[in-house]
Amino acid sequence: MKDAIFEFLHQTGFYLLNDGGWKNLVMIGISLVLLYLAIKKQFEPLLLIGIAFGMLLTNLPGAGLYNQDLWTEFMTEGSKHYHSYGYILSNGGLLDFLYIGVKTCIYPCLIFIGIGAMTDFGPLISNPKSLLLGAAAQIGIFATFIGARYLGFDGYGASSIGIIGGADGPTAIFVTSKLAPELLGPIAVAAYSYMALVPVIQPPIMKLLTTKKERQIIMKPLRQVSKTEKVIFPIVVTIFVALLVPSATPLVGCLMLGNLWKESGVADRLCKTAQNELMNIVTIFLGISVGATAVADVFLDMQTIKIIVLGVVAFGVASACGVLFAKLMNLFTKNKINPLIGSAGVSAVPMAARVSQMVGQKENPSNFLLMHAMGPNVAGVIGSAIAAGALIALFPV
Repeated sequence: MKDAIFEFLHQTGFYLLNDGGWKNLVMIGISLVLLYLAIKKQFEPLLLIGIAFGMLLTNLPGAGLYNQDLWTEFMTEGSKHYHSYGYILSNGGLLDFLYIGVKTCIYPCLIFIGIGAMTDFGPLISNPKSLLLGAAAQIGIFATFIGARYLGFDGYGASSIGIIGGADGPTAIFVTSKLAPELLGPIAVAAYSYMALVPVIQPPIMKLLTTKKERQIIMKPLRQVSKTEKVIFPIVVTIFVALLVPSATPLVGCLMLGNLWKESGVADRLCKTAQNELMNIVTIFLGISVGATAVADVFLDMQTIKIIVLGVVAFGVASACGVLFAKLMNLFTKNKINPLIGSAGVSAVPMAARVSQMVGQKENPSNFLLMHAMGPNVAGVIGSAIAAGALIALFPV
């Protein structure tokens, strides 16, 4: 009886914490901080609560919900279990099973269907020049990629870190799960944290790079876009992007499928399902399984600090490039663009567009930039997906 009691005690998480588990305690503390930020400060709560709780679960000693060793074996070329999902299903825990949806990139693509079903590309169609602003903001991705290379990351890791500059969480997860899955935890936390901090990060950059006169520019109302244009747009974009960057097709194709359901007007039931039930279910699975990858031995590393720093650099450079490109366009266009909408070129929809509206109205209460800013904002979603495809093409798995 005495031996049975001692055997039970040795299997408890409390005992395992004493057996070199200080890193787990630190990670549990970090997960609690993230839960506080998500619930109290409302930092991207729909995903960050799941990510933080997944992080909590995976760092509880002895629970066995996520097993990093299985995935290390799975990803080791030459191993007898290399790319064997049967091995994972036979030996894994609950979060290992859910993580298969991340590893196979199912979750990010399903999220993009929902995003497409909620997106109005009308402002972009009405003002095609805003596509250039969305493209300019993607410079932040490639600038950060170069910076990450200088800091010692290989091409796969640097690509995954750079994509944070797109301010698009599902795209960051899509790229990282393919190129550098070992960095998924810190990159996902950085990406969603900075998306939540858009109203804090962007305004100082916008004001620093523009004059008061530029911020007061009033833009002409956008033209009305016909239903036919809205239906044709997702089809044309899918064909063009698939031919230009085939590796971006999963994201862009899913995005445009969701949008086509919305704009066609004949698939309301599917559109509502994509907007609500599908998005909610996938968000739950995506958040908790991404958080599970933040195991102590991987997360508590100097690389994580570099990723956090590079993430904010990526986001700041992307916002600045959008503003500066709008100023450049004003040198060659008759109808002036308010440079504030350039910062919306990052794909944090619709938060970045709202920030442009907020800053513009502070300078001129009669200025309404929201719909103008939505053009580069939705262009940024397409741009970040194309950038992701380009990086995957450069560094094939």
